[in-house]
Amino acid sequence: MISADLGTQLESFVATLVETGRYNSKSEVLREGIRLIQEREMRLAVLDQALARGIGDDEAGRTRPLADVIARLERKYEVTGRSTD
Repeated sequence: MISADLGTQLESFVATLVETGRYNSKSEVLREGIRLIQEREMRLAVLDQALARGIGDDEAGRTRPLADVIARLERKYEVTGRSTD
């Protein structure tokens, strides 16, 4: 069993969530908080992997200068000067 000292401010907030019926118990509030942290950590892990791939590509020379990429995109999506209104 986990026991945690949340401090006065967080304890009051949790109590209010339960008293107003938003959650059925303090444990439910804490479980939801842990689930949200777990989801955030999973998203951060995915971002870390993407960054590692990008750094690896750069270190292996599998990148192009930004100016080249922009020029290619501008050619691909030529702006005709017409308004889209």
